[in-house]
Amino acid sequence: MRIDLHTHSTASDGTDTPAELVRNAAAAGLDVVALTDHDSTRGHAEAIAALPASLTLVTGAELSCRVDGIGLHMLAYLFDPAEPDLASEIELVRDDRVPRARGMVAKLRELGVPIEWDQVARIAGDGSVGRPHIASALVELGVVETVSDAFTSNWIANDGRCYVDKHELDPFDAIRLVKAAGGVTVFAHPGADRRGHTVPESVLAELAAAGLDGIEVDHMDHDAPTRARLRVLAADLGLLTTGSSDYHGSRKTVRLGESTTDPEIYGEITRRSTGAFPVPGAGGSPRP
Repeated sequence: MRIDLHTHSTASDGTDTPAELVRNAAAAGLDVVALTDHDSTRGHAEAIAALPASLTLVTGAELSCRVDGIGLHMLAYLFDPAEPDLASEIELVRDDRVPRARGMVAKLRELGVPIEWDQVARIAGDGSVGRPHIASALVELGVVETVSDAFTSNWIANDGRCYVDKHELDPFDAIRLVKAAGGVTVFAHPGADRRGHTVPESVLAELAAAGLDGIEVDHMDHDAPTRARLRVLAADLGLLTTGSSDYHGSRKTVRLGESTTDPEIYGEITRRSTGAFPVPGAGGSPRP
C-alpha cells in the first residue's frame, strides 16, 4: 500500500480542488490519501463525492498551534468535525487568518513591496487564506523566485520581518480537543527548522505524555540526519512515525506520494480513531 497522510487542496492553500486532488492521488498510484487542509474541513465533502474506486480517503485537518512563542502544526485525523468544542476552535483560527494576512500585506508594503490585498485574495479564492498565498503573490511580483524563498527571515517565515501572529491553539489543548472528538494527532514536520524556530525535544516529550499519537518524520523539510534523530526520539517516547508529501499542487515542487506512511502505522491510526473512519472509494460513506 502507498499511503500519503498530508495533502492540501483549494480549501486552504493548495492549487488542486478537493476533487482534483483525489483524482491526482489515484493517478499517482496512491492507495490512501489524507486531506488535511489548514484549519478547515470544507473540502471533505467534495473529495468524498469524487473519490476514485481505487483510493481511500482519510479526513483530517492541519491545526495551527503555538507554544512558548513557537508556531507548530498539528495533523488531526479521523475526528468528528461536528464536535462543538473542536469545531469552535477551528473556526476561531480560520476566521483570524484574514486579518493576519492583511497585516502581513501591510508590513510588506511598508518595505516597498507593491503587493495588494486584492491580489492575495484572488490567489486564495475560496480557500482558507494563508502565507503560501502571500508567497505566491511575491512570486508573481518577482520579489522571490519560488514560494519557498518567501519563507525566510527576510519575508514571512515565523521569525520574518513581515510575520504576523494569528489566533492559534495551544498544542496541549489541540490534543485534548481532537481526542475528545475521537481523532488522532500527529505533530507535522517537527524538525523543519528552515521555517523558523522549532519546538525543543523537552516540549515534544510533554506533548507525548499529554496524548500525542505520533510525529511526521519522512517529510521534504527533514534531511537524513533529522529523520534519523526523530525516529530515535519517537521510539524513546512511544510515538508513531508517519511519512507524507505535504502536497500543495503546483504551489510546491513536491509530488503526491513523495514520502509515505508504513501500512502498519496507518492501521494503528485507524484503530485509535473513533470520531470518523476512512472513506472507501467510489463516493462511499464512512462506516458508522
